[in-house]
Amino acid sequence: MERAKQWLRPLGEVELHPTTGPNTAGEIASLAIAGGATRVASFGGDGTLNEVANGMIGSAIPLLTLPGGTANCLCIETGLGANPEKAAARLTGESEDVRIAAGKISGPGRQPRHFLLMAGAGMDAIVAEQVSKPLKARLGKLAYWAAGFAMFARSLPQITATVNGRQSTRGFVLMSRIRNYGGDLELAKSVSLVDNCFETLQFDGRLSLRFLPYLAAAGVGQVAKVPGVTVAPALIVECASADGERVPVQIDGELAGELPARFEIVPDALTLRLPKAYIARAKAKPWTMSPTP
Repeated sequence: MERAKQWLRPLGEVELHPTTGPNTAGEIASLAIAGGATRVASFGGDGTLNEVANGMIGSAIPLLTLPGGTANCLCIETGLGANPEKAAARLTGESEDVRIAAGKISGPGRQPRHFLLMAGAGMDAIVAEQVSKPLKARLGKLAYWAAGFAMFARSLPQITATVNGRQSTRGFVLMSRIRNYGGDLELAKSVSLVDNCFETLQFDGRLSLRFLPYLAAAGVGQVAKVPGVTVAPALIVECASADGERVPVQIDGELAGELPARFEIVPDALTLRLPKAYIARAKAKPWTMSPTP
């Protein structure tokens, strides 16, 4: 953290505020803004970034992110990379502040919460539940792969998903704001952080073995071409259990309760500092379909 302080010094004076445990980063960010901070930087993984962002929604203060977690999907996605010192150099150099949309999850009995990167109902949230924390500490992303392959003999709960007014039954539903998934794969192909919509991917399948072709296709960036996968832009997605079974949900890689839930885009939600090269690429290839409100 002391080194990070020096890396970010070109942007001005830097104060360090370590978290004291889960669900504390958001309040730290909120208090920093109330105290006059002109920028807030998150140094951790995507889960820490999510907490910080939730403390900053609606603020005009820019959010910066340094990679320090397991997957660092946002940093990989935007070209900041996995090295925090190099990421800091890019953030203090050829980068600019951009106003972006965020996702929001809400539903009966839950406090609304925002997310920057993605939300998943079903398969990936089940994997996140199964990951051993000691194994994750030792192996990082490999712990998720181990938990995923350990599931390939079980039946999955089914989801009733309503996307753009069309209802279907699925085994896994992903609402993504980025193309990178887990730091290693590319599931969404068209969306970017400068778009004001989700790219939704809906996967058929009750048996987890059904997901092996999806995984193979994801490895070469062609998952949307596999039968059983539906891709569409959306502003609002509603999901519920189709068979009464419990269906967990994840946002930005962290568990976030279970279905039913509503996922929606919140325009003009946050200011995020991004490399200019990423902004140029994203604006050069805008989403070409219009989501239905």
